[in-house]
Amino acid sequence: MEENQPPIQRRHQHHSRPKKRHTLLKVLLIILAVLIVGGGVYAYKVLHDVKSTANKVYKSSGSNTKHLRNSQTALSEHKPISILLLGADTGELGRTYRGRSDTMIIVTINPDTKKTTMTSIPRDTKAHIVGKGSTFVEKINSAYSYGGSSMAINTTQELLNVPIDYYITVNMKGIEKIVNAVDGVDVNVPFTFTYEGVTYKKGAMHLNGKKALGYSRMRYDDPEGDYGRQKRQRQVITSIIKSAVSVKTLWNFGDILQTMSDNVQTDLTYNNMQTIQKNYRSAAANISDDHLQGQNATIDGSSYQVATTKELQRVSNKIRTQLGLKHETLNNLMTQQNANGETDSGGTNSANPYTN
Repeated sequence: MEENQPPIQRRHQHHSRPKKRHTLLKVLLIILAVLIVGGGVYAYKVLHDVKSTANKVYKSSGSNTKHLRNSQTALSEHKPISILLLGADTGELGRTYRGRSDTMIIVTINPDTKKTTMTSIPRDTKAHIVGKGSTFVEKINSAYSYGGSSMAINTTQELLNVPIDYYITVNMKGIEKIVNAVDGVDVNVPFTFTYEGVTYKKGAMHLNGKKALGYSRMRYDDPEGDYGRQKRQRQVITSIIKSAVSVKTLWNFGDILQTMSDNVQTDLTYNNMQTIQKNYRSAAANISDDHLQGQNATIDGSSYQVATTKELQRVSNKIRTQLGLKHETLNNLMTQQNANGETDSGGTNSANPYTN
C-alpha cells in the first residue's frame, strides 16, 4: 500500500462524499482463519506458502506507535489480546494513495473465556488525532491517512484507554476476490433493499463477492444509517470466519493466500500467528459484537458522530473487561471537551448533551 498521499481536505458537505465507501474487513479475518486451520492440517507446501504470505504481509506499525503494554508478553503468556482491524479506502474508486480507515473494529480475543468480541468505531467519530497537535480534532478515520497504522493505533488507544496489541489493514481491491475464494458468505438480511442494481431480500441469503461488497456498503437506505451498515459488516465478518475454516475452502487456499499477499498488512509475525492458532483458536467459536454510539453534530460544516463521556466510558470498561484489565476513569481531550460543552477545539455550545 502506498504511504504517499495528497493533503487531506476537510469535507464540508455530507452529500459531497463519494457514494461508494469502505466495506468490511473480510480479508483480514482470513488471517485469523489461517491460524485456526494452519497447524497440522495442511501439507508441507501449504504451510510453506502460509509462512511466505505471512512474511510478505508483515509490516511493523513503526517506532511512533505508543503501545500501552508489551504486546509480545501478553501473547506469550496467553493473555487476552486486541487487534485493530482497519479497512482502508486505498483501492476505492481507483485510488492509489493511502486513504482513510473507513472501517475500524477492535477485536478482542480471550482464550480464558473462549470469546471474541468485535467493537466497531464509526468512521465519523470525533477524536483527538494523536500526533497532529495537542488540540487537533478530526474524524477518527483521518488518523490512518495522516499517519498510517501507528497514528490510528495511538488515536484509538487514547480515545478509549485500551491497549491495541496488533493491527491488520486491508485495502478495497481484494474484497470481492476473497469472498469468492471462500465460496461466498451466508447472511441474514434485516430488511429488503436494492443497491447498485442488486436486490437483497429480507431473510437468509448466500452472497458472492460482488453482492457481499454491496451488502456491506449500503448506508443511506438503512434506517440506522452507518450503524446499520456496521451491523451488516460484522455479520459478514462472522460468516467469513465460518466459511474460511470449512473443508470446502481448502481447494481455494491458493487464491486466498494470493489475495492476502496483495491487499493485507499486519504487524503479526508468522510466529505470532502460530501462537494464536495454538492457544486462542477456541475463542473463534463464540463471537459477539458491539459499537461505539455517537450523536449527530456538525462541526466546521462537516457531519460528525460525537460520543458522550458515558458512552466512551462504557465501551472502555467493556473492552478492558474482555482484556482482563481493571476499569479506569477516562480523562482525555474528548471527555474534557464534553465536560466543557465544546464542539471542537475552537468553539463551544451553550447546551452540553455530551457529558451523559
